[in-house]
Amino acid sequence: MKIYLETYGCTANKSDESLILGILKKDNHEIVKNIYDADVLVLLTCTVIGTTEQRMLSRLKIFKKTNKKIVVAGCMPSVQPDLVKSVVPDALLLTPQNVHHINYLIAGKEPVLTQKIQTQKYFTDVIATISIAEGCLLSCSYCITHFARGKLKSFPIESVISDIHSALDQGCKEIQLTAQDTASYGLDIGTNLGELLKEVHKIDGDFRVRVGMMNPSEALKILPTILSGYNDQKIYKFIHLPVQSGDNEILKKMDRKYTVDQFIDILNRFREKYPDITVSTDVIVGFPTETNEQFNKTVELIKNIRPDITNITRFSARPLTKAKTMKGRIPTEKVKERSKFLTDLCRKISNEKNREHVGKTYNVLVTEKGKNQTFTGRAENYKQVVIKEKVGLGDFLKVKIVDSADTYLLGKLI
Repeated sequence: MKIYLETYGCTANKSDESLILGILKKDNHEIVKNIYDADVLVLLTCTVIGTTEQRMLSRLKIFKKTNKKIVVAGCMPSVQPDLVKSVVPDALLLTPQNVHHINYLIAGKEPVLTQKIQTQKYFTDVIATISIAEGCLLSCSYCITHFARGKLKSFPIESVISDIHSALDQGCKEIQLTAQDTASYGLDIGTNLGELLKEVHKIDGDFRVRVGMMNPSEALKILPTILSGYNDQKIYKFIHLPVQSGDNEILKKMDRKYTVDQFIDILNRFREKYPDITVSTDVIVGFPTETNEQFNKTVELIKNIRPDITNITRFSARPLTKAKTMKGRIPTEKVKERSKFLTDLCRKISNEKNREHVGKTYNVLVTEKGKNQTFTGRAENYKQVVIKEKVGLGDFLKVKIVDSADTYLLGKLI
């Protein structure tokens, strides 16, 4: 059969995409790039916020007009199956825990029980996204994803290492380790993220590893081992540590299970050991009952910690979550106003932080083609570097930073 696959959302979906592609190719299905050339359309969905949900529904309406067989995978089949069916009544639903059964679903057969991690994956470019765990130990009051992906189920270290070897054999150079919370990895099977990273150190070859988002509450439990796990040139000096709010009362209502001071402590420990580390954080603006004073605490925190990257999201009430029924909803215009103010501040900080790298030299891994015949890559600290010279994907190059913007550095080959 000819299969068309479209993927949205987080890196967990990107990892599931490589798994699906591996299964379909093994069964000799042909992957096509146009929905009208396909026999089956597969949509890997995301429903983390309301605007994303609406985009998924719009895509499903377009898929439905083709009158082709449609498979809906990702988070929506797990938490919003009725919503999916209201748009595409005949859709075949595939939850995140069962994406490795896609070939059976398409063929209309009963699946043979297999472990998800043991399935061959197919990677299409220089970057390989590899899932190290499914689910999460936390249950944040605003999050719908933990309903979709369930409780934490870490994959064995040997299975993750096998996936990395497979990706490298397929020509990948950047490995992105992903989970709902990488800091939770292994806590259910008697190991941890630091131990996994130490096994990664032992793998031969020229490649780099990006560690995905880690929740502060779980990182606190094993911080020394995580810090030690980063101590290898293969590991990008990059940390994605969401703070979400600079106010402890709001963090408590979010069920985040850490304080602002604990968040700052984790950040300081990383910066002490790895001074050039790139810091990414997340903020939710307009959480129910958030006062001006509480929002200002978030502003002051951002000014204090000066993250390189800040992902700002306006609060979105999601089905099934505790936050959906909370009183004290903030007016939309007020949320937009706060979001714009914080966005402008964070862009200014990012610009200032990036200017500090001008004149420095980095060993850049070229990972993607950019706009206007440029190439983009990542420095040792995961800073995005744009290169105007003609280079090859997967190349490691010595680059001097000659200019900067708020989202990237401009490099010149040495």
